[in-house]
Amino acid sequence: MKKLTLAAIAAASTALVSTAALAQTTSLRIQTHYAPETESGRLAAQYVDNVQTMSNGEITIEMFYSASVVKPTETFDAAATGILDCDMTGGAYQTGKNPAFQFVGDIMGGYSTPYQQLSWLYYGGGLDAAQELYHTYDMHLVGWWVYGQESFASTKPIAGISDLVNWKFRSPPGMETKIFEKLGATPIVMDFTEIFTALETGIIDGADASGLSNNVGLGLYDIAKFANYPGFHSMPSDHLACNKSVWDAMPAHHQRIMSIAMESLALQTALTFEKKNAEAAAQLRADGVTLSEWSPEDLQTFRNAAQETWPEFATTPEAEALVESHLTYLTQLGLVQN
Repeated sequence: MKKLTLAAIAAASTALVSTAALAQTTSLRIQTHYAPETESGRLAAQYVDNVQTMSNGEITIEMFYSASVVKPTETFDAAATGILDCDMTGGAYQTGKNPAFQFVGDIMGGYSTPYQQLSWLYYGGGLDAAQELYHTYDMHLVGWWVYGQESFASTKPIAGISDLVNWKFRSPPGMETKIFEKLGATPIVMDFTEIFTALETGIIDGADASGLSNNVGLGLYDIAKFANYPGFHSMPSDHLACNKSVWDAMPAHHQRIMSIAMESLALQTALTFEKKNAEAAAQLRADGVTLSEWSPEDLQTFRNAAQETWPEFATTPEAEALVESHLTYLTQLGLVQN
């Protein structure tokens, strides 16, 4: 009996060792353009911690903040070619490849809240439609995190449409430049990391950088004493997109952990910024920064200009399909009238 017991213990020990040896591991290098001290940077760090903890250490992530490996606009290609494994910036940076990326990055003038925009992705057929686009470029869209409407930072008043005339501001590439040119502004495309210096030196009058709270974290209102709040013009869908070969090689439970953690990040982001932006607005007013809420008439003028510009960017089959998908869903939500 003693020998059998020892044999059983030995067999069990061998099985445990074998199971441990078979445990699969995934190591990922991910870059975000957000600085670690911003709210989005802290949320990205929480995502990393969630994934590593839920996977019991089977997934390890090395996160590169503030676009420290390559420029934000180059992150997608760096992941696709293996310099990195995943891109945690946003699809709108890739409109030069295909204008369809505008409509998975920032549709502009469409959805009013992060919850509406996320519902298109997860319940309006958006993820399947977007996935076709990403797979074309050897990338896999894991999910979105949407912090809500952005606010400008400006060294001049930005209280309405009339203030846009001859207003020089940092703009991301893509559809935004066309919309604001129609409204009289002078958009200047520059890298996210160059905004602070450009404001400081007067190269630009203002910047489309991020949400109010993130802008505070970037120190923009130390220089720019004007902003609009609530925001209206831009609600980027920051993404997590991974090299498709890397993603396909991951075990199914690792993929599931990454995807569900992104859904958690999306909710955390929307809720966090609803609170943090309100807190930032109160503090900025106390610090003497002028916050302007645009009139309904000016907001409608912007939406009209934005929606008139969508067809100009729907110049590929992928872009046409995404615009149609958005319009169908926006109509269901009552945000666009037939």
